[in-house]
Amino acid sequence: MTAVRFLVRHLTVGLGAAVLFGGLLILADVGGLRRLAAADENGWLYLLLLFFGLAVTFGSAAMGVSVMNLGRERDER
Repeated sequence: MTAVRFLVRHLTVGLGAAVLFGGLLILADVGGLRRLAAADENGWLYLLLLFFGLAVTFGSAAMGVSVMNLGRERDER
């Protein structure tokens, strides 16, 4: 498996986790987030920025964890 495919696979997992987490935040209306976004005319923009921030954070964390675990896989062999 190439390095790019390895990173893209783990990035996809992180993006899925970000969408799930963001969806749960909105669904649970944590801090009145859903009501605030619905009340403002630019609420869609705020939610877009929220999901973008979550995607960057979760995606990079998933890729970082997978890269740091590469050495552990080699040591176990």
